[in-house]
Amino acid sequence: MTSPPSTVFANVYYERKTATARPCYICNRPTQTVLATIKTEDFLYTCDNHLLDPASPIAPPPTVASSPTPDEIRKVVEDYKAREARKSKDQDKEKESDQDRKDEKEGQTKSSSAGGGSTNPTPVGATSPTPAAAHRNFTLHRSIFEMRKNEIKRKEMGAKAREVGKGLPQVPRTGF
Repeated sequence: MTSPPSTVFANVYYERKTATARPCYICNRPTQTVLATIKTEDFLYTCDNHLLDPASPIAPPPTVASSPTPDEIRKVVEDYKAREARKSKDQDKEKESDQDRKDEKEGQTKSSSAGGGSTNPTPVGATSPTPAAAHRNFTLHRSIFEMRKNEIKRKEMGAKAREVGKGLPQVPRTGF
């Protein structure tokens, strides 16, 4: 007749920010950072320091080494080609300017000026804004996670007891 607890959730919590500060679950300092499960069945407020501290009962999110995307590879290749083209143009200009110097030393003046125009470097492709980071996920220490589960279980049992208690008759309150 005993039913399993209605809320079964994994030990995966996502970091979110709130508008109002509440006391931290661990140190009771006011904080706006909250860790919540994906369906917000459970949540707890925690300081940013606890999220960054390796000795904290909240494990930091695992770092994932992502491979470069095809767009990133294409951008790097284009930047490299553009730099190489600029280098070759600069070398050609240097050769021309060396020849001009030799001609001037010989006494010959050229009416046309070589390299007189200002060169604007090719604007590097507009960097796309980095996508907004998704909510970081954390894993609670097993003892804290067990405390959270027990607390939720206790709340559910209390709510169930109040519900069952509504059907029972009240105690008589007459005086003797």
